[in-house]
Amino acid sequence: MNDYDASSVFGAVHLGHIVIETNRFADWRRFGEDAIGMHCDRLDIGLMRFRLDERECRFLLRRGPAEDVVATGWHVDDHATFERIEARVRAHGVPVVAGTAEEARQRGVERLLRFQGPKGIVQEICTTPVTSAEPLRMLSSGWVTGDSGMGHVAITSARPALMRGYFDTVFDARLTDYIDETISGVKLKIRFLRVNERHHSVAIASVRGLPIDPIRTRVQHLNIQAAGLDDVAQSYERVHRLGFDMALSVGQHTNDKELSYYARTPSGFEWEVGWNPIVVDETTWEPSTHQGISIWGHKPVGQTIIDKLDQFRLGARSLARPERTVPALSGAGIPDD
Repeated sequence: MNDYDASSVFGAVHLGHIVIETNRFADWRRFGEDAIGMHCDRLDIGLMRFRLDERECRFLLRRGPAEDVVATGWHVDDHATFERIEARVRAHGVPVVAGTAEEARQRGVERLLRFQGPKGIVQEICTTPVTSAEPLRMLSSGWVTGDSGMGHVAITSARPALMRGYFDTVFDARLTDYIDETISGVKLKIRFLRVNERHHSVAIASVRGLPIDPIRTRVQHLNIQAAGLDDVAQSYERVHRLGFDMALSVGQHTNDKELSYYARTPSGFEWEVGWNPIVVDETTWEPSTHQGISIWGHKPVGQTIIDKLDQFRLGARSLARPERTVPALSGAGIPDD
């Protein structure tokens, strides 16, 4: 791996919270609390939070029409690293806005800054998370967070080199590996980036040879890691029983070996519940390419030819609307190794 670099923030950054904008609060509460099994707190008529652990907030849902992820929050270990990232972003000429005291309170953090991110997803950095004395009320036995952060975000992109360049510039993200996959005749390349010991905190999927994005939402899926295999199985059963759509059945991934399933959220993007992914050993890890996303399973559930045609239509429409990038933080992009 890379020689030690005192200026690097790698290892001190962790996916800390996600902000979702939706008008489907009742459906989201049933999905998050009753199906997935997270702790839910309703703050007021326009705000709701899900907890996974002792922290006050891991998912903040606010009322609005996007039906999408609108911000990803990165917990930074200490104030010095926080200020290093802030200075880095400002040095590239990108505006940085301080969150208000109320915005920080909603996210359960002490310090909050936000700046532009790829695909219009605001990137937030924060320090000193607030913990709750209220015991967790949730159907799951627990979720894996800690040094690895709380899971990952998967994004589709027509400009994957620029997106990879962005996360390298801002967070010193490292390439973990690639997956080549063909779905319905469309060839995809997926890049997996890590910012700490978790195999990946960001996955970037692109259509090979075509500058299209076949996904309506800014994110393709979010992932959280269950503490036990029983938690995966029981939440899978609850998703079915409560009538939520399943996107992919239970399976195991080729690269991080995580066993998981994918449900479809009330806002349309997917939600992966996984268990037991490998942890990267920085002293020995070398990037490689895997063929196919799964060793077994992860079969589409309920997908029809109409669904496939809709995806092709969305991809065609994306040609007419350039993907939002942040050139100042993306350099010239990072080509594939």
